[in-house]
Amino acid sequence: MRNKFLINTKSTGIVLDEVVVKTANRNRVEQADSAGSGDRTDSNISHADRVAQTQKLLDRAIASAWYTVKSDRRPPALTPIRWVWRLAGLYHLCHSTPQLMEEAAQHFASADRQSLAQWALKKAKEEAGHDQLALLDIQSMGYEAQAVVEALVPPAAKALVDHFTRTVQNSDPIDCVGYSYTAERLAICRGLEYIQRIEVLLPSGKNATRCLRVHSAIGTDVEHVEEAVEMIAELTPNEQTRVAKACYQAALLRFSPPVKNYISDEEIQNVLKPFKLLEPINN
Repeated sequence: MRNKFLINTKSTGIVLDEVVVKTANRNRVEQADSAGSGDRTDSNISHADRVAQTQKLLDRAIASAWYTVKSDRRPPALTPIRWVWRLAGLYHLCHSTPQLMEEAAQHFASADRQSLAQWALKKAKEEAGHDQLALLDIQSMGYEAQAVVEALVPPAAKALVDHFTRTVQNSDPIDCVGYSYTAERLAICRGLEYIQRIEVLLPSGKNATRCLRVHSAIGTDVEHVEEAVEMIAELTPNEQTRVAKACYQAALLRFSPPVKNYISDEEIQNVLKPFKLLEPINN
């Protein structure tokens, strides 16, 4: 299938090889989604084409969110101290996933939506323990990891977790499928070169990219994205449209810069100072 999103490890961003979304207006996105849903139910279409069209639908929704935000603001340059801040965000995102996916699985099962229930339960199992990788990474950076994540809850991570929680607790939790797809689809835009550039920035001997590696183009998220598209391709047109809209909403949160200024290295350092380990940890 031809993929509209390409992994660009030099910019670590998303490159569109063709601009297929002509407007970022949400209503037009929804209309495009609805218009395309009829083709996906054509009995003559092959499974491979249905899967390809499904991924195109989802990726267009994500691309549309990128065009909607399209901010010139950029986060400060990455530093070791700022990497700890990002690791704290990764921890909170990973920590929430297993429990929320188990809850979603229960809702789907109660509604006799077995494919969705099985998918959500599998996600809960697959993501279990990833928060511990983030803790190990923070510890490797020389900090008391559990204390750090209790003290540091990056606003972007909190907004995403809150949004994820709302999708699961909705009367129909199918929006959590779009949230999950968007997170993993964007994760695989980060390749090995990106990871290596981060490792060069960190102090020598620090093994602090374990969580990132799992959630990247060299980790399991590539397979997870493929599995998700296969599952979504078998949903009803209305369900697929809901998932695409959920991708758009989740991507808006992912791409939007903070309302206030980015936190400074000095502010992060002040929070982390009490949690500095006396003895260096090599793990």
